[in-house]
Amino acid sequence: MSVRIDIAGLRPERVAIVPSPMAELGMALHALSEPGHHPGLQGWATAVAAGLDPSLADRMTDAEFLWRSTFSDLFMPFAGVPGGRSVPGATLAEELDLLDRLSDEQFVDTALEFTCALPYSTAGASALADARTRRRALYLAAARGPRQLDFTERLLGDPPRIRGWLRRFAEDCDAAFFAATWDRLRHRLAADARHKTDLLRRKGLAEALTAVSPVVTLDAAAERITVDKLGDGRTATGDGGLLLVPTSLGRPHLTVLHRYGWQPVLHYPVASPELSSPPSVEQLLLRMTALSHPVRLRLCRHLARSAYSTGELAQAHGMTAPEVSRHLGVLKRAGLIITRRRGRYVLHQLDVTVVARLGGDLLEGVLR
Repeated sequence: MSVRIDIAGLRPERVAIVPSPMAELGMALHALSEPGHHPGLQGWATAVAAGLDPSLADRMTDAEFLWRSTFSDLFMPFAGVPGGRSVPGATLAEELDLLDRLSDEQFVDTALEFTCALPYSTAGASALADARTRRRALYLAAARGPRQLDFTERLLGDPPRIRGWLRRFAEDCDAAFFAATWDRLRHRLAADARHKTDLLRRKGLAEALTAVSPVVTLDAAAERITVDKLGDGRTATGDGGLLLVPTSLGRPHLTVLHRYGWQPVLHYPVASPELSSPPSVEQLLLRMTALSHPVRLRLCRHLARSAYSTGELAQAHGMTAPEVSRHLGVLKRAGLIITRRRGRYVLHQLDVTVVARLGGDLLEGVLR
């Protein structure tokens, strides 16, 4: 499972690493709507929510589905501008101007992504132009509740009106809380972008991508980027470029914009020195499988308290040494136990740090 970006023929100067105020606003709205995804932002989210004007708080629910589960590609309009070579604006106002450059079809179909599950990685008929797609969009919106249905009807009936609503909403969020948040975050994001741009120029794209995240890799031919995610997707840079956009509010989300006809974007969380590298999806699956067996769970209970040899574990659990060895092998391959030699004995002990992180790692893998 992964998202792949074909970059064959991509020239180095077509790779840009640039912060985006509008993408960060999208992430801010997401974190306010889903604080459980971002426990590290709890204090910030509580303070912002407490200071919101009630009318703005109410408006946040009008189209909350655009940013609740993740956030809509409308918050990265630079990727949809024809030509595939636009970059984020320096200010929110500049990026709102880029949003105005999207066609009505682009705007509507992107806004309907979470409401109506329209095609994403492939070409599809627009809900504005195709009656069947329009009926399906309204049917799916109705199934999701009256708020989604009302939004979809207004969107399909008068796209410019919804464009104006979204612009005013973003501007009001900026005045209420985001301008102060962006002013605090933009320097760190700019520094991260400069660092990775320097890596890109001095050591190449592979090094820059590794610095973005260890789950982002470049193949030996430098023609395909693979992002390890619990999901599948594919896109290509074609005649356009590749954008890497850092976020301070985004961890653990590593988002790949791979919408059909849009410029590919890697929206990545800037590194936190106190956090170790995330495990691969394969490693997560190995750990969950290893811990799904009741015998291995009982062994882990022993190994969490002290280090034991295979013989000691066999005696304690009424098993043969080969049986214990097989279970220990599974735990070791999953990276859950540490082994060391003491004289002629090999001792095994649970890596409590890894197990303690497993809950967070699983969430990170699902949300990545």
